[in-house]
Amino acid sequence: MSLNPPVPDPESDPNSFGTVAFYAALGKAFVAMCGVVVGLFLIEVLNHADGNRLNALGGIHPHSLDGIDGIVFAPFLHASFAHFYSNAVPLLLTGTFALAIGVKRFLGVTVLIALVSGLGVWFIGSPNTRVVGASGVILGYIGFLLVRGIVERSWWGIAVGLLIGLLYGTQIFGDITPTNEQVSWQAHLFGLIGGVIAAILFRRRRPRPVTPREPEPLVNPTLDLPSLD
Repeated sequence: MSLNPPVPDPESDPNSFGTVAFYAALGKAFVAMCGVVVGLFLIEVLNHADGNRLNALGGIHPHSLDGIDGIVFAPFLHASFAHFYSNAVPLLLTGTFALAIGVKRFLGVTVLIALVSGLGVWFIGSPNTRVVGASGVILGYIGFLLVRGIVERSWWGIAVGLLIGLLYGTQIFGDITPTNEQVSWQAHLFGLIGGVIAAILFRRRRPRPVTPREPEPLVNPTLDLPSLD
């Protein structure tokens, strides 16, 4: 019987680029995020049919206790269909790569990003506004993906971060500065910060290499026989 621990099969690791498990995780994440986008679209249909009443009820109202619950609900709401369409593709892309790391980590990352982004809006946003939209979470995913490969020392993660940076780099710096009164730069800035924090807190710890232990020698027990003297 071998006493050495079993060696994990690299093909079963969804974080190993090129493995069957990796492509399976990425495909499942894409399908799941398609479902999320469809769900947000249906919410916008209901919101539009009700005269955008959901925005008034679930948006973040800075500095007001009545609007603090928007930290939870605002990412699911949008000001218009055009607002939703502008967020749909970035959310699908960044969310797919973020979800592929695993459901538990994805949920932790998303909750942290939403909290940091929402609290940032509530504390320093304009009190005469209602803030809705998933763009704060999207900027958080971008920050998470940009930093994750570095802190985890993963060349695949770094490649994903570079891809996201090339696609959205200009948009990132434009969205985190107060250049457009119709855009909540606070949500974007604090979402990006939340994503960076999430990449550090929820980073994947590499397992320490296990040194195989030498089996202890088997010692035959001795029997104390009675003396014949």
